[in-house]
Amino acid sequence: MTQQNLLLIDGFNLLSRGYFATAYNKSEDQLTKTSDGLYTNALRVFFQKLFNLIDGHGVSHLAIAWDVKREETSRRVKYDFYKASRNELPAPLIQQYETLTKILDQMGINQLVVPPHEADDVIGSLSTKWTSETEDNCLIYSNDKDLLQLLNKQTSQIIAQKRQETVYTIDHFREEYGIDSSQWVDVKALLGDASDNIPGCPGVGVKSALPLIQQYVNVEQLFEQLDGLDPKFNRYKKKLTEGKESVFISKELATIERGIPVFDTFDLNDLKLAIEHEHVADAMKALELRMKYQGVQVG
Repeated sequence: MTQQNLLLIDGFNLLSRGYFATAYNKSEDQLTKTSDGLYTNALRVFFQKLFNLIDGHGVSHLAIAWDVKREETSRRVKYDFYKASRNELPAPLIQQYETLTKILDQMGINQLVVPPHEADDVIGSLSTKWTSETEDNCLIYSNDKDLLQLLNKQTSQIIAQKRQETVYTIDHFREEYGIDSSQWVDVKALLGDASDNIPGCPGVGVKSALPLIQQYVNVEQLFEQLDGLDPKFNRYKKKLTEGKESVFISKELATIERGIPVFDTFDLNDLKLAIEHEHVADAMKALELRMKYQGVQVG
């Protein structure tokens, strides 16, 4: 049987990175637009990357996952501080998101929004379903390291670093961190995440969080053994005791959901990639963009 590859794209991660990379030190007036005034600086990056990923990784199945509005996520509803420090998005980025979702629909590319869940949870649920129901590979495209908890022998993450991309596998992860991917959420529970306003354990930083989980496996076992904590970690004992509640809330917030009920009856064949060249060409022409898809110039 032919090898199949599912590609799951964290849509806003890619779109926003494309936007801020091309908008750096520019006013909104300096951003590229169509003759009709539609902004396209982030769209160019998004489509070029999308086509390169499809061509370069033998993609047979594809889905782009989008977040719901920040205030409507299940995490934010329960904990109002979650992601509360994030700034409002620039108007040209919002416009390009709206343009993009319409064009992807016209091209027949699967987009998934599942309220009140975040894109990470959609990716977690789909990757888990794919690896439990097939023996094929799943690729996650995102620079969000929270997603490393999803890695397994079939699932890898494509991470962009220093102008090159790495297909980061479970073996890479184990070699770099000395733990299994399922333990990554425990490291995050101790470290927290400033960008998401996840508190972690105050006073426990990068140098101690990973060694603690390497030794104690997870935060549950760490707190069970806190009275007999290894003397080399004694300086963190008081901080851990005081931060216990914060750690468990942080673990809850950092844990990606892998079984959103709507996917219980979802047919993975619905994600099969079937893009018509004609639709791609029409979309690129409308955006006044020229690029290659499957070796053919479009737009």
